[in-house]
Amino acid sequence: MFSGAQISLYPMADDFVGVILGALGALEPYRDRLRIETDDISTLLVGPPEVLFPAMRDLFVAAARSGRHCVLSAAVSRGCPGEPDDPICRSDEIGGPAIPLDERKLAALGAVQATPSADQPVAAQFSLYVMGTGDHMDEICGCIDFLKNSGVFERSKHFCTKLRGDAGAVFATLNEAFCRFGPSAGHVTLDITISANSPTAV
Repeated sequence: MFSGAQISLYPMADDFVGVILGALGALEPYRDRLRIETDDISTLLVGPPEVLFPAMRDLFVAAARSGRHCVLSAAVSRGCPGEPDDPICRSDEIGGPAIPLDERKLAALGAVQATPSADQPVAAQFSLYVMGTGDHMDEICGCIDFLKNSGVFERSKHFCTKLRGDAGAVFATLNEAFCRFGPSAGHVTLDITISANSPTAV
């Protein structure tokens, strides 16, 4: 399987370069388990979800601790039929419809509840896309049910779901949505926007 994320980090500050460069050190612990490629638009992280989501979390939290308004945009994908298998992406986390949906929802909730705090409040919105399965709406509705009980659900919006809470729990919730819903060998994507330190009133 191939799994990865195209991410872009946007600090809303005159010294945005310094904020980004200062946050890059947060990726160091993950470099031996990720392939990282950067261009002028985004950075590609290729690797298993259990590495991808903590790496994105730590990068974003490091930038947000600058106190500046920061936004992370990410397109996360697994199982794309147009991508080659890559040994670096092997994961034991992805569990699809072979496990009953109710069991997957309970496992996802347990994983989120066990996640340590990152001590950084964030807001996020995301959309889950389950490709090429006749029961894709069952999987999406199951994910929405999980989200409503996750502790970070804020509300449903057109085309997406809004989350708010500690970065640890929010990124763990995104990880569980990505891994637990949709076919284990199928194509699943998330479209994610995460914000911290926004000057807009909640």
